[in-house]
Amino acid sequence: MNLVAERTASSAPVVPLTEAVELNPKSDRTSLSDDLDVSFVPMAAVEPSSGRMDTSTVRKFGDVKKGYTFFREGDVLFAKITPCMENGKMAVARGLRNGVGCGSTEFHVLRPRPGVDAQYVYHFVSSARYRAQAAHQMTGAVGQKRVPTSFLEQSQIPLPEFHEQRRIVAEIEKQFSRLDEAVANFKRVKANLKRYKAAVLKAAVEGRLVPTEAEQARREGRSYETGAQLLQRILAARPVSWAGKGKYKEPESLDSANLPDLPEGWVWATVDQLADVVRGASPRPAGDSRYFGGAIPWITVGPITADEGIYLHSVPATLTEEGAIRSRFIQTHTLLLTNSGATLGVPKITLIGGCINDGVAALLGVDYPLKLYLLYFLRTLTQTLRGIDQGAAQPNLNTSIIRGICVPLPPLVEQERIIAEVDRRLSLVYEVESQAEVNLKRADCLRQATLGKAFTDPREAGQ
Repeated sequence: MNLVAERTASSAPVVPLTEAVELNPKSDRTSLSDDLDVSFVPMAAVEPSSGRMDTSTVRKFGDVKKGYTFFREGDVLFAKITPCMENGKMAVARGLRNGVGCGSTEFHVLRPRPGVDAQYVYHFVSSARYRAQAAHQMTGAVGQKRVPTSFLEQSQIPLPEFHEQRRIVAEIEKQFSRLDEAVANFKRVKANLKRYKAAVLKAAVEGRLVPTEAEQARREGRSYETGAQLLQRILAARPVSWAGKGKYKEPESLDSANLPDLPEGWVWATVDQLADVVRGASPRPAGDSRYFGGAIPWITVGPITADEGIYLHSVPATLTEEGAIRSRFIQTHTLLLTNSGATLGVPKITLIGGCINDGVAALLGVDYPLKLYLLYFLRTLTQTLRGIDQGAAQPNLNTSIIRGICVPLPPLVEQERIIAEVDRRLSLVYEVESQAEVNLKRADCLRQATLGKAFTDPREAGQ
C-alpha cells in the first residue's frame, strides 16, 4: 500500500457525503446584478478525466441566471448525464469571473463544507470506482440516463482531518503530474505520427515517395507504359454502358494550367474516367420494420469512419431483402467514399458485400492496384472535400463533384511500388501508434489505481 493509501485507509472515518459537501445548494441570486459578468460553463467546457475546465466564456448574469445551473468558486461540478458522467466530466470550479458561474443543467453541484478540501472531494467523485457505482444507480430512458441526487445523498466518503486531506491531495497530484507529463509525450507522439502519415500520402501521390517509372526505365534502358497509355487502356476496356464518359481527355482539356506539374510519365485523369460513381440509397421510411433487421449488411457512414483502417470488415446493421431492393447493393472489394455529414470524404474498401445508404458513394469498375492508389489519393483530399460549400444545411458531396475530382495517375508499375512503400511505412506507424495507445490506457489505469488506493474504505482494507 503506497503513501496515499496508508494516510487514508489507516485512520480516516467514513462519513455520508452530505457531511462533507452541500448538494446542489440553493443560492440567493437576487443579490447579484444582472449586469455582472459571470463565467458560462456548458458541458463541453469540462474536459473528460483531467479535471480541467474552460471558464473563458463570459455572459451577463441576467442572461444566464434562469435555466442554468448556478455555482460559485470552489464548488465541485459532477456531470450527471450519460455518457458524460462515465467519461469523468468532473471539475473544481476555479477562475470564475467574479467568483460566479452558470452552466449546464446536467451538473450536480457539490459545495465543500468548512474543513473539507474541494480537490479532495473532486478526486473522490471522479474515481473510476465511484463513477461505476453511480452508473449502476442511473435512472431514465436509454441515452438520457442521469445520476439521481439520492445516490449522492446515500454515498459515503472517507474523510480525514483537513491537513491530511491536503497531504493526500498533494501526493495524488504529484503522482498525477508525472503521469500527465508521460501522457503529454504520448499525445505528441500520436500527433507527430498523424502528420507523418499525411506527409507520406502527399509524397506518394506527388511522385516523391519512390523512384518514378520513367527514371527506372531510363536506368534499365527499356520502354514503359505511361500514365496516359494506362488511361487509354482503362477507357478502352469500359463497357458500352460507359459510353459518353470514356472518351480520353488530354491533360490540356482538364484545364491543366490550373493543375500542378506531374512527374514524367504521369497524367491527370478524372475520377469519372477511372470509375463509375454511384450513390447509395436509404429505404424510406427509416423506421419501417419491413426494411431493417434482415440478413443483408447495411453499410452506412458510421462503420466506414469508425477507424483509420483501409478495409471495412463488418457492420452492425442489416436490411431485409425488401429493404435491399430500395437501396443499392455493392460487391466485396468496392471502393467507397462517404459523401454526407461532418465525416464526408473518408474512403474505404469494403471486404463485405451489402447495401450502401445515401451517405455513401461507390467507385465501381476499379481494379487493384489502382483501387488502393485511389484510396490513398482520396485520403489526401478529405479536408479539401469537407470545405466545399454547396449551400446545403448538411455538408454533402454530390456525384458530380466526385466525378470531377482530378487524379494524378502514375504508370501501373509505379502504382504498385507506391502502394508497397506506403504500406511499409504506415505499418510501422500503426505499430508505434498502437504502443502509444496502450501506454495512454496504462497511464489512465495508473491514475485510477492511485485514486482507488487513496479512497479505500478502511472496513474493506483488511478484507
